[in-house]
Amino acid sequence: MDSRGIGICGIGTVTGYGWGREVFWDGLTEGKHAATLEGGYGLNHDETAWVAKVADGGDPADGASRFSRAMRAAAREAITDAGDRGWRPGKRVGLLHAVVLGEVDLWREFYLTRNADLKPREYLALMPSTPMSTFMQEHGFHGPAMNVSAMCASGNAGMLTAKAWLDAGIVDDVVFVATDLSATPENVLHFTRLGVAVVDTDPLDACRPFQEGSRGFPAGEAAVAFVLSNHAERPYALALGGAMSHDAHHVTSVDPGLEQVRGCFRDALANAGVPASAVRYLNAHGPGTAQCDRAEATMLEEFFGPDTGLYSVKPLVGHCQGAASAVEMAVAALGYDRGYIPAPPIVAPGHPQLLNGRTPVQDGLTVKSSLGMGGHNSVVVLAPPA
Repeated sequence: MDSRGIGICGIGTVTGYGWGREVFWDGLTEGKHAATLEGGYGLNHDETAWVAKVADGGDPADGASRFSRAMRAAAREAITDAGDRGWRPGKRVGLLHAVVLGEVDLWREFYLTRNADLKPREYLALMPSTPMSTFMQEHGFHGPAMNVSAMCASGNAGMLTAKAWLDAGIVDDVVFVATDLSATPENVLHFTRLGVAVVDTDPLDACRPFQEGSRGFPAGEAAVAFVLSNHAERPYALALGGAMSHDAHHVTSVDPGLEQVRGCFRDALANAGVPASAVRYLNAHGPGTAQCDRAEATMLEEFFGPDTGLYSVKPLVGHCQGAASAVEMAVAALGYDRGYIPAPPIVAPGHPQLLNGRTPVQDGLTVKSSLGMGGHNSVVVLAPPA
């Protein structure tokens, strides 16, 4: 396989399915969504909503919030996993943290219940640098540590930034974490008002990417971590390259001309040094909204052949916002390792190339696309290990 690829040599997850990589994979494999009916939602906080929410858990020593505990738990699991697969950290291990809305629970408490009355130590827990600092201290890593934010394309953006660091020799290895635990009643309410989130209906019925009758996406939360290295012994997958662009069109809508989306796909394939004919799967952003489904279905038909399979796992894990493309990359990488893709079941007439449930993995590349709110386009090209 292309020698420029960086190895995904460790994976850790915290999702609506639970704390850990195996419970995540088992939930996906069963084809059951991670959402549960949660109370306290709606305008007056008196309604229930289908939300794939991360349950309270983790090590209290990792922080006061679910956010910090999930971030560090996912990263710790990825590091342990990578070590079990033969990885040994180099001298300069960097940290990239993809985050859009950080420490939502603590900021919510700060404004709504504590009246800004916090001790200095408690206030420091709100800072985005704090979970990164405590993580670096725990592991004794001394490479650069930085946040990455590109709305729901943040996972792809973080992966491509990590590859740029490794290609430039800035670091020897990267721990990349994407964390989003922002499915509070207030945030979910505004996404439903925007007409894109649907939380009043079972997710497998409401969210039907590339199928008739789709209404939008369920809300989700996740923390996902990868250990990335150029000297991985047994990687799950290789990130060959990719591209990012911006529509510069609208704060929520995709430019209907799709010029920048099209260019992003084209540039990603060129950056990875691979032909479109080598792509076997399109792991789509696939939120189940009409404009995003149209955009990605158009790219599938323009760039790839009729044997390229299409799937989106948002009906299962929910839309995890800043962690969305990271959790979806984890599915692709684990799929290469486990030998199958845990695609959601088809529930309505849809695109002829859409995968239907658990599907054996065939040899070939995966293109992971993510179209973030505000015009953020991103595409990452993944390959099975050589």
